[in-house]
Amino acid sequence: MTGCCDRRLLLRMAEMHFFDTHVHFDDMDEAAMLRARDKGVLRVLAVGGDPRADAAALDAANRWPAVAGVVLGRDRDQACTGPAGELVQALERGIREQKASGTRVVGIGEIGLDYHYHPDTAEAQKRLLARQLELAAVLDLPVVAHSREADVDTVEILGQFSSPRRRGEGNAGVVHSFTGGPDQAMRIVNLGFCIGFSGIVTFKNADLLRKVAQVVPEDRLLVETDTPFLAPVPCRGQRNEPAFVVHVAEMLAEVRQCSLEHLAASTWRNAGRLFGLPESV
Repeated sequence: MTGCCDRRLLLRMAEMHFFDTHVHFDDMDEAAMLRARDKGVLRVLAVGGDPRADAAALDAANRWPAVAGVVLGRDRDQACTGPAGELVQALERGIREQKASGTRVVGIGEIGLDYHYHPDTAEAQKRLLARQLELAAVLDLPVVAHSREADVDTVEILGQFSSPRRRGEGNAGVVHSFTGGPDQAMRIVNLGFCIGFSGIVTFKNADLLRKVAQVVPEDRLLVETDTPFLAPVPCRGQRNEPAFVVHVAEMLAEVRQCSLEHLAASTWRNAGRLFGLPESV
């Protein structure tokens, strides 16, 4: 009977496609990408955030077909490396050059605010975030945003970027690896953003986040690993990798009381809509 059940599970997995919408390609190897494919993770988004991370994301796009697109940006830890205007001008040149060469640059990121580790640079972070949101509007690209212990400022600045069109279409971007409460999540959704859930939603102490997962509209849900960080249960303590996004999807399906197939299909569709990718592989 066990073998029969295993075969049924394998057949179910073969029919599902997962899209890991947040992967940092630090030291990623071929074996990890093969494990992802075997779990049905057929698309990943390669995420930058500084010159080194951007280069790794671009390299990944050339090496692995599963990399559906890249996002390039200057994250909060770059805020004091130079004037915000100069940093964003250099970023714009890089994005335009990559797009002209045929690279599928589908967003700007990782960008955002983090007052947990960098409270002393809050003003510089806000300037850098605002300038990159202006660039996203010019280039008509969504953003991949980080927010930690900066909820009020994050909503205020994202609200300045969000247009009526983006609010209606829900394609302003995503606040990734979300850790806030239901009210914060709905304010972000109302600005036209998706909510990205990472392995944190599987953690034992994440009851509030699981409540958030219950109320976010289906068309604004995304799943991610934030590889190589935040490995989900039951993989805690391991280096995270895209194959583990299935555990995130399983938890969301459980708390939303829907099938894993339904959750996989809806998050796949949402990610494709947000980043301008076709629904077919």
